[in-house]
Amino acid sequence: MAGHGAVPEDMRTAIIAALPRLRRFCTGLAGNAHDGDDLMQSTVERALSRSHLFEPGTRLDSWLFRIARNRQIDLARTSQRRGAQVAVDDLPDMMGEDGQQTVDNRSDLAAAQRALQAVPEDQRAAFLLVVVEGLSYREAADVLDVPLGTVMSRIARARARIEQVVGRSAGAQP
Repeated sequence: MAGHGAVPEDMRTAIIAALPRLRRFCTGLAGNAHDGDDLMQSTVERALSRSHLFEPGTRLDSWLFRIARNRQIDLARTSQRRGAQVAVDDLPDMMGEDGQQTVDNRSDLAAAQRALQAVPEDQRAAFLLVVVEGLSYREAADVLDVPLGTVMSRIARARARIEQVVGRSAGAQP
């Protein structure tokens, strides 16, 4: 931020107001609340350090979503290079069945999360932006930097995959 000045107070206020939606988006991208919070923190840090790149007159939330998506892609690439890592403290928990996890897996929320995670990342991002965050297809296309038709297609495929995972056939009545 040196050389570019401090972050304007109105931008700080707008970022704070966008945090609940950004957290929801980051959690959906990352797959769990812990990694989602890490992604959100990284996103906000990046946004604040590069606030001079924000174009006034555009949507701040869309800019934050784009930063989050790009950070997630960067993190996935880094993770692929490093391979699977398990913290030493987590090793005892890897043995046997966890009672809390069993209960969570039976809940509708856990089933929805599993279904969402079964959707490929590009489709999941489009789905989260439009269905969860309420962006228009055009706004989601801008955030993802893809054509409008691609967003529509990704959302349709995401919905079909979610229906498949939760046990419904496409087009069946609930």
